[in-house]
Amino acid sequence: MPPTISSINPSQGPTTGGTTVTLTGTGMTGSTAVRFGSTNATSFTVNSATQITAVSPPRTAGAAAVIVVNPTGNSNSVTFTYVVAQVPVVTGVAPGNGPTAGGTSVTLTGTGFTGATSVTFAGLPAASFTVNSATQITAVTPAAGAGAAVVTVTTPGGTSAPDAFFFYAAPPVLISGAPAQGPTAGGVVVTLTGSDLLNAGAVRFGSTNATSFTVVSATQITATAPPGTGSSPITVITPGGTSNPVAFSYVAAPTLTALVPSSGPTSAGTVVTLTGTNLATASAVTFGGTPVPFTVVSATQITAVAPAGPVGSVAVTVTTAGGTASGPAYTRVAAPGI
Repeated sequence: MPPTISSINPSQGPTTGGTTVTLTGTGMTGSTAVRFGSTNATSFTVNSATQITAVSPPRTAGAAAVIVVNPTGNSNSVTFTYVVAQVPVVTGVAPGNGPTAGGTSVTLTGTGFTGATSVTFAGLPAASFTVNSATQITAVTPAAGAGAAVVTVTTPGGTSAPDAFFFYAAPPVLISGAPAQGPTAGGVVVTLTGSDLLNAGAVRFGSTNATSFTVVSATQITATAPPGTGSSPITVITPGGTSNPVAFSYVAAPTLTALVPSSGPTSAGTVVTLTGTNLATASAVTFGGTPVPFTVVSATQITAVAPAGPVGSVAVTVTTAGGTASGPAYTRVAAPGI
C-alpha cells in the first residue's frame, strides 16, 4: 500500500527553504523521495514506518503540496505554505539589564522572528532561546562583560539591525557602612561605600529592607535602618546581583539609674559615677546640655566630670548607638558661707 501522511509540522516556512518538517503517517519505510510541489526536499530521513523528517527546498511564496514517493506508490498530499522571509526587527528587550554572570531570562519583542536560528548578546550566543511567535522570543543571557550589549536575532530572512541593547551590570561591592551600629527602633542613616552601586533596587539589613535609601553615586548609598535586633549585615541588590555583606548591629537603648555623688559644688571637677545599662557604646554625656569628659568603665558604668554651673538641678544624659537616656538629676549647691 502507498504511504499516507496524516500531519506535517511545521506547516509553513520561508521561501529561502531550510525548514525541517516532520511528516507523520503510515507506510513510510523504503520511501525514495519527499517532494514540495514538483521540487524534491533538500534532504530527508526515514525515521520509522510512521515518520519522516525533511528539509524544505527554496520555492516561491504560496502553498505547496507535499508528498512522499515510495515504491508502493505516492502518498496523499498535505499543504506546506511558503512565506516571504522577513528580516527580523527587535523593538523591545525586557528586562533591559542583568548580571555579567548571565542567566537572565529576557523577552524580545519585534517582528519576523519565525524560524529564528540564532539570538546573540554582544555577539555571544544566548544560553538558550525559544521562539514563542513571529513577534516574541524568550532568551537566556550568556555571561558577558559589563556594559551595553547589542541584541540580534537571525532568521532565514537575515539578521536584525544592531538597534536593541541589553545592559550587563557588574556585581555590586560594599567596602564599608557607617555607622555600623544603631538603635533597635531603627531610623539611623547609614552611609554605604563601595562600587557598582547604580540602579540599586533594594538595601537590606539582614533580611529586612531599609526603610528608605538613596543612590548618591556609583560608589555611595545612604540607607535608613529599619527596626531590628542583633547582628544584621547590610547588602545591596542591583541588576548586577547581590553585594557582599558589611557589618551592622542593633544596640539596645541605654538607661541611667543612679549618679554617685548626685550633688556637688558649682565649680567644675567633681567626678560622678553614672550607673545604668547598655552604656558600652556611649558617645556623649551631658550635664544640663553641656558635654563633659567621660570614661566608659563597663556596659553598666561611666565616670564623668561635672562642669561648672549655677546652683540648682540639671538633667544628666548619656547618648549611645542605641539612643539617649536621661537619669537622675545632678544638683549643684552653693559653698557654705563664712
